[in-house]
Amino acid sequence: MSRIMLNILLPVAGIVLGWTIRWIYARFQLSASEQRAERVKQDAIKEAEAQKKEILLQAKEQLIQDRNQQERENRERRTELQRYENRVSKKEELVDQKNQEIEKKEKDLANRSAAMAKHEEALAEKEGTLLTELERISGLTTAEAKTLIIQNLENEARHDAQALLNKIDQEAQFVAEKKAQEILVATIQRLATETTSDITVTTVSLPSDEMKGRIIGREGRNIRTLETLTGVDIIIDDTPEAVVISCFDPVRKEIAKDSLERLITDGRIHPARIEEIVQKVTREVQQKIYEEGEKALFDLGIHNMNQDGVRAIGRLYFRTSYGQSVLTHSKEVAELASMLAAEVGANRELAKRAALLHDIGKGAETDSDQNHAEVGAEMARKMGEDPRVVNAIAAHHNDCEPNTIEAIIVQIADAISAARPGARRETVDNYIKRLENLEETAKKFPGVEQAYAIQAGRELRILVNNEKIPDDQVKELAHQIAKQIESDLQYPGRIKITMIRETRIIEYAR
Repeated sequence: MSRIMLNILLPVAGIVLGWTIRWIYARFQLSASEQRAERVKQDAIKEAEAQKKEILLQAKEQLIQDRNQQERENRERRTELQRYENRVSKKEELVDQKNQEIEKKEKDLANRSAAMAKHEEALAEKEGTLLTELERISGLTTAEAKTLIIQNLENEARHDAQALLNKIDQEAQFVAEKKAQEILVATIQRLATETTSDITVTTVSLPSDEMKGRIIGREGRNIRTLETLTGVDIIIDDTPEAVVISCFDPVRKEIAKDSLERLITDGRIHPARIEEIVQKVTREVQQKIYEEGEKALFDLGIHNMNQDGVRAIGRLYFRTSYGQSVLTHSKEVAELASMLAAEVGANRELAKRAALLHDIGKGAETDSDQNHAEVGAEMARKMGEDPRVVNAIAAHHNDCEPNTIEAIIVQIADAISAARPGARRETVDNYIKRLENLEETAKKFPGVEQAYAIQAGRELRILVNNEKIPDDQVKELAHQIAKQIESDLQYPGRIKITMIRETRIIEYAR
């Protein structure tokens, strides 16, 4: 029994002893943890106090540094202010010294002025005494003596000057005439001239006489459309296999000729095709104008011309003056001016450039009342040309005074080119001028889009704007234009006025 109890008590005692040991160990661990926590707490408090002290120390150091910096800046400002005050004091002293010097000089001047006044009074007294004595001796007053002396001197000077001027003038005139003749003869001999011809009509060859009927079209609609769009007069007569295009404006005539030739080659001749061809040829003619301008500049070796200037020169290709091509005339004048400038020692490039541009006003499309010299000068000014070039253009017909020797050279070259045999035909220019005046008179009326003088000026064909001029006002407008022509222009026979008002609507099916 005792053994059984012992076997039971021993395990129980072992369990109790194990729990007791574990409890004691746990208490020991808890005490050690509490001690470590207390140490960590104390360390953290010490570290925080140390950091606090360090931050306070840094703040004090920064405050001391800022205070020192502010004190240095204040010392520098006080030093700068002191220097400024010293400079101001010195300047004030200098100003005071200058004022004293000025006052001293003023006193000296006053003293000198007083002395001079006294001296002048003494001289005046002496002069009066001398004049009185001279008047007594010569029997002449002072004014009479002065007048006599001046007259004698003037007569002698005038006689000597006139004799010298006569001698110089005779010598200069003799030498100048001889030299001018040599220069002009040499220049004209070096120039290759061209003759002109009437260019108001041109002939278009036809493959057969049957083509005339196709050109006329049903009820004349084809030929009427072509004449309306180009502003020319197409003459179809008994001449075999040919039609004649008549127009005083070379541009219109060229457009009509090329258009008609293309229509004949194409074979499709109807109003829509005619309009298409005319528009295409018009664009090509504009391109040709630009190319002709470039070609003229290249032939003459002139550079740095803007596009407006190139077009203005190219438009002269289709313009005529007294039957002479204006572009040919301008190139000829440029060559003459270059030669003359080389002979007399003037600026060759400037003279050549001004001579080429001297008639650009003739190609301008403007309604201005100014002559072509004034219009050309204004165009050159807008193109940024040299003022000397502008003056040469404006002065080549003496509308203003030439300011340079180059402007006078342009006048001379223009006169040589125009005066040579075969250069111009007066009748052609008068005829063209009359037709241009006829068209310009009609274009002045509001609502008129285009006006073409055809049939050698016997008919005026006018296109009116259908939006501005209704049908019931077209007849009244024609009557007003007729009255204006009768009052403003002089012409033989009578002029037929044809008004054309068309309503055109275009739509596209897509």
